Amino acid sequence: MSSWACKKCTFINPPFQKSTCQICLTSSSSSSASPSSSPSSPKWACKACTFLNPYRNTNCEVCGTRASVSRFEDLNDTDLDDDESGVGSVFLPLQRCKRKLRDPVADDEDCVELGGFRGARASSKAVAVLEDSGSGTVSSSLKVLSYNVWFREDLEMHNRMKALGDLIKLHSPEVICFQEVTPNIYDIFSRSSWWKVYSCSVSYEVANSRAYFCMLLSKVTVKSFNCIPFSNSSMGRELCVAEVEVQKGKTLLVATSHFESPCPGPPKWDQMYSKERVEQANEAVNLLKKNPNVVFGGDMNWDDKLDGQFPLPDGWVDAWRELRPGENGWTYDTKSNPMLAGNRTLQKRLDRIICNLRDFKISEIDMIGMDPIPGLSYYKEKKVKKEKKQLELPVLPSDHYGLLLTISSQ
Repeated sequence: MSSWACKKCTFINPPFQKSTCQICLTSSSSSSASPSSSPSSPKWACKACTFLNPYRNTNCEVCGTRASVSRFEDLNDTDLDDDESGVGSVFLPLQRCKRKLRDPVADDEDCVELGGFRGARASSKAVAVLEDSGSGTVSSSLKVLSYNVWFREDLEMHNRMKALGDLIKLHSPEVICFQEVTPNIYDIFSRSSWWKVYSCSVSYEVANSRAYFCMLLSKVTVKSFNCIPFSNSSMGRELCVAEVEVQKGKTLLVATSHFESPCPGPPKWDQMYSKERVEQANEAVNLLKKNPNVVFGGDMNWDDKLDGQFPLPDGWVDAWRELRPGENGWTYDTKSNPMLAGNRTLQKRLDRIICNLRDFKISEIDMIGMDPIPGLSYYKEKKVKKEKKQLELPVLPSDHYGLLLTISSQ
């Protein structure tokens, strides 16, 4: 048994995924690019006329009666159906980007080939932000944001990405680590006003050749972008690295990744990929540890009970544990994130930022993106105690919360 690449979206499917692609549902045996038939969209039955309406409808198409919405307190995890129980909704199909657009990153003369990327050179506006004054005191700091943006495109994608952009404009991180970026999300980001001040590790061509991916953005001077595929990944996972100059003569490596996702499913329901995640963590740390200044943030899909303690060499720290000891740090939380109400209970610190810093120090870490987007909701059909309920739920920027780390000079 071996992994296989989907002919339509190029996603590398694990061996147990035999019949259809996890991402676009294309048949594994199909010689054409046409996707296999997808399941019908969930519907809700109008209580006045019984017409079956699409779940996005707030009112019945036939008689105009408003959808009947269950109360949150009616939810009982043990009685819920099994859909959307996996982390990050791994099995949801994605729509491929169909438009041919101008490369929004840079013209040819502004690009450089780095480790397989056609990466953009740093903007002429990029400047070092950590500077020592004459007295040796720190005049400013540097922020690194790590965020899994959620590749689900059928749930208010444009509004969610706008809200995420608003968070970027509010906090103004110098370096951004993104996971689960799709070609359509990349397109939205590249047309946003905040994008113009960043250099991006992923070109337009690379973005449109993959189902979803990690990428790095930097305001400060970028010396190089690089990407190293993991040796054991059946899901196409990799380590993305940016070397940025934050002080004259002092560089910082910022890395991001999306470790192998747990995919419990039939027949054994045991495809948790813990061994692969542990190997990927060790591989990433071994690649990065030779550098004196490293910030590594991403969706590690890490489970302390299943995967054990994260492998940290001497001198390395887990920023959340170091700065906020005693706080759970759950970045995926079906209890606190109301958008995930109705999912099976899952509270995990999937996202982490680990650091090894000689010339700098970590000073603050915060969780962001925890508030619903004002005035926005969506409908989700769930089976509660053998009865289908229509839930009206708020929308947040992502199913994950983001982590915002601040570092400063020693």
